[in-house]
Amino acid sequence: MADLLLRGGAVVDGTGSPAIAADVAIEGDRISAVGDLSGLSAEREIDAVGLTVSPGFIDTHAHSDGVLLRDPVHVHGLAQGVTTEFITQDGLSYALLSAENLESYGRYIAGLYGPPPSGLDMSTMAAFRWHYDGKGCNVAVQAPHGPVRLESVGFEDVPLEGAGLAKAERMVAEAMEQGATGFSTGLSYYPNSYSTTDELVALNKVVARYDGVYVTHIRNHNDDRAPDGSGIVEAMNIGRRSGVKVHISHYRTFPSNAGDIDSIMAEVDRAKADGVDVTLECYPYAAAATVPGYFLRGECHIGGIDRLIERLGDPAWRDRLVDSLENLFPGRSDSATWTWIGAEHLKQLEGVSFADAARMLGMSVSEMTLKVMRESGLHCGFRDGMLASASVVRQLEADVIALLSRDDYMVGSDGIPFDEGIPHPRAYGTFPKIVGRLRRRSGVLLEHIVRGMTSLPASRFGLTDRGVVAEGKFADLVVFNADTVIDTADFNDPRTPPAGIPYVLVNGQLAVDGGTPTGALAGRSLP
Repeated sequence: MADLLLRGGAVVDGTGSPAIAADVAIEGDRISAVGDLSGLSAEREIDAVGLTVSPGFIDTHAHSDGVLLRDPVHVHGLAQGVTTEFITQDGLSYALLSAENLESYGRYIAGLYGPPPSGLDMSTMAAFRWHYDGKGCNVAVQAPHGPVRLESVGFEDVPLEGAGLAKAERMVAEAMEQGATGFSTGLSYYPNSYSTTDELVALNKVVARYDGVYVTHIRNHNDDRAPDGSGIVEAMNIGRRSGVKVHISHYRTFPSNAGDIDSIMAEVDRAKADGVDVTLECYPYAAAATVPGYFLRGECHIGGIDRLIERLGDPAWRDRLVDSLENLFPGRSDSATWTWIGAEHLKQLEGVSFADAARMLGMSVSEMTLKVMRESGLHCGFRDGMLASASVVRQLEADVIALLSRDDYMVGSDGIPFDEGIPHPRAYGTFPKIVGRLRRRSGVLLEHIVRGMTSLPASRFGLTDRGVVAEGKFADLVVFNADTVIDTADFNDPRTPPAGIPYVLVNGQLAVDGGTPTGALAGRSLP
């Protein structure tokens, strides 16, 4: 007798193969059988007739490091059918930090993750991963560049070489030995962006020895540190020079190049022809979200959060700070919207555009931005404004589906799932938006879309026995209505759950039952 039997569904197994009508039996945390199981009984049976049964979705890029510690059930992801999330993205995380650096860097990245954890040992990858075992979803990690640099040379704009580089290489090696699937960086964030291409090649030679993956938000700051070319060119050159497998984060078209997929993929395809092993990911929204410190040049960040906050209030720095915002944030600042602000006296600005917030405070947009950063202690985040042209939005969405039609693309929500405020809806609607609304609009095969959300990331990052519906695999499963599944979260009401996903299983346990979260904490630290 099985523990659970999903009866009569259309099984999309995650490999890209055509759907088959089959039953799926679960015993313990594994799938025990797939096929015609009419002679089998179970403690519980679920009628899946008219529904699709697929592997649980894998979110390859999520900023859940903080919220998972405060809200382990993680309903917003489970409701989408996400059973595994990759954290430590963009090289921004608590992992590998000493107690002193955890406190200071935790405050520095609070705009993404909320208040830093206290009293937790995050100093090794093994210790870090332990804190994410037993959550609502499975969690996988990479060694984050920011903490590696902090522990090696501090929050300074100095070369990583000699003893500092040797220490960083040891940290990356130890992290890989303790369960990291690769090394992540975001080369628009600090201290990551102080690095050179040579530094990144050296660290990724270590990653390559462990058959790991270099995961990168490509450079658009400090281009001089990449003399052979920044951005996607640098990422491909790192793959060429180090031999590491490369994975590009949230790589897609923007309003300025909507519809021009060939140009953004040209460098990738050249590198592939040279033998570089490359995969990529994207999310289906025209607007992005981040923290305002992203738009302050590296000189402003030297020394870390306390020195940055001092500079934000120093009249001698005022012109440099304003110039940085106006040159690194062109054309976006007025329509951007505050998603979360940690200072109570500024809470009225949550959900307010930068232009309106500036008017409310009687100052310029740049001065308002600096004020919020300073008075919240960097506990603030924002999202871009929505585009005025629906046709451009639809073209960008069509581009996402076209990219996902390739064999090398996955889905990463880039979600920032805050406990409060008005967050970006990508943390709540990415997967149903793609597998539902956008897939149906485009006509792309369901089986191919599901592969990019399941077996492709599982195999790429070495998640053992995940991402496929087959006997002996872990029972991470999502049951959904392919005809009706849809996202409902939007920029005005971002936390509303999707429709059409009645059942989600994590390691054999029902995490969503009849559309209702069960509170099960069956997730594990992977791989």
